[in-house]
Amino acid sequence: MELLDLRLREFLDEVAGEGRTPGGGSVAALVTAMAAGLLAKVARGSVDTWPEAAGIAAQAESLRARAAPLAQADAEQYEAALLARGQSGAGQGARQDFALGQAYAKAAEPPLQIARAASDVAQPAVTVAQASTGDRRVLEAAKVAEEAARAAEAARAVRE
Repeated sequence: MELLDLRLREFLDEVAGEGRTPGGGSVAALVTAMAAGLLAKVARGSVDTWPEAAGIAAQAESLRARAAPLAQADAEQYEAALLARGQSGAGQGARQDFALGQAYAKAAEPPLQIARAASDVAQPAVTVAQASTGDRRVLEAAKVAEEAARAAEAARAVRE
């Protein structure tokens, strides 16, 4: 199943469904791609009044193109790791252990790429926010972002 070819409702059904994938990584990749798309839209809407807008829009489009396929990559690598785990077991030997380790290493790569892409989307988003500093909604968004950061920090503290 190609995740990017699904209708939105179908994708949401797959996320909530019984299957192991798509999961958190695929969702994070698509949210990152959507954030980049929205960033591109906002920048394109500001081309007449903001000289850097065209560059930000192009950068955001590139980030969207980079993030979206990671949804599929994450699901596929996670499934492959689960399959490899199911094929390993007592008495399988070093070769099977190596294959399992390789599958796990490959499955860890898409989430890291998603995190990098999300961080890369956040950088031009800051630039866009700074370009509209007088807007009360930007101030409110900053407040909400600070609250989200505190919640994320609390979640990290629980995990550690």
